[in-house]
Amino acid sequence: MKTVAGAVTVLVLGAAMSEIRSRGQEEQSRAFPEVKAPDFPAPGSLEEWKRRREETRRTLWGLLGDLPPRPARVVAEVRAKEDREGYRLEKIALDNGAGAKITSYLMIPKGTGPFPAVLYLHWHAGQYALGKEELWQETPAKDGKRGEDLARRGFAVFAPDAYAFGERRGQGPGGPREKGGAEELALSKTFLWMGRTFMGMMVRDDQIALDYLSARPDIDPKRIGATGISMGCTRAWWLAALDDRVAAAVGICCMTRYQDLVAAGGVNGHGIYYYVPGVLKHFDMEAVASLIAPRPYLDFCGEKDALTPPAGTRKIYDFCGGIYRLYGAPENFRGEIVPGLGHAYTPEMWREMAGWFEKHLLRR
Repeated sequence: MKTVAGAVTVLVLGAAMSEIRSRGQEEQSRAFPEVKAPDFPAPGSLEEWKRRREETRRTLWGLLGDLPPRPARVVAEVRAKEDREGYRLEKIALDNGAGAKITSYLMIPKGTGPFPAVLYLHWHAGQYALGKEELWQETPAKDGKRGEDLARRGFAVFAPDAYAFGERRGQGPGGPREKGGAEELALSKTFLWMGRTFMGMMVRDDQIALDYLSARPDIDPKRIGATGISMGCTRAWWLAALDDRVAAAVGICCMTRYQDLVAAGGVNGHGIYYYVPGVLKHFDMEAVASLIAPRPYLDFCGEKDALTPPAGTRKIYDFCGGIYRLYGAPENFRGEIVPGLGHAYTPEMWREMAGWFEKHLLRR
């Protein structure tokens, strides 16, 4: 991660981005047959949409694989507690019921609960050692640590490590000798052999985080939001699409249609988790993102972000806007493509994210 003028936090995309921009990749993209998903037409009525919404969600769960059922009761090991200025920090490991522990941080504001909560989902950026430690990164506005800024605003904050990240490195099929991209690939391949997908197992873990937060007496289960940048963004809006317990969500820099990503020659820009087998046989990402409606959703992407070709992003925003209008709640959706911006988290985005949660979770 590096900082540039205007205090913009930029994720280092590494060698994959060079490949995207290479002439050879562009030539290969032109030679490859056009990739298209079936049409997903706008519904004519809210009743029609509600029926299609349930069908789409069922299809999506099927594509995510034969996932093991979540534990009926989440077993949480509290490994440490520490009182800090304005909040209490807990270090927690959740048993995911599939042979793994979800290592996590929980920040609880001082005062009287139950509190609204933000599920803070970390990025990828090839920074496997970071994971949930992103919570301690400075905000893009350079006004404090990310988690502490949200806790100071009155939110409980929960940040879990994803498979192969943070404290969960070296726990894949190859054991401690296999970390980073090799572990991520090994996990993905092994999950496929088991009839599962990497994305499905990540969503399942994030649902377990929701299960845990919803059961805590100091958390209001009706006021839980989800947010993140890059992979964290994808995790946030997929979770919100698949689980109505996410009361509001904010995504930063990871929203586009798959067929537009192929057309732009950007397939190798994302991690292996991003690729769900069979999706384009049924629909593209406007079908998934629109499942969030009518709950509040705010999304930002950069116009120059190679990971989110703006042509695909605009199509998603237009479709979602129509669905929110069907519900009579157009104000609950906002999508913005920031001119001239790449894969970045700006100070204004951070302030908008916090304000969105203050409006929809804190002040309810």
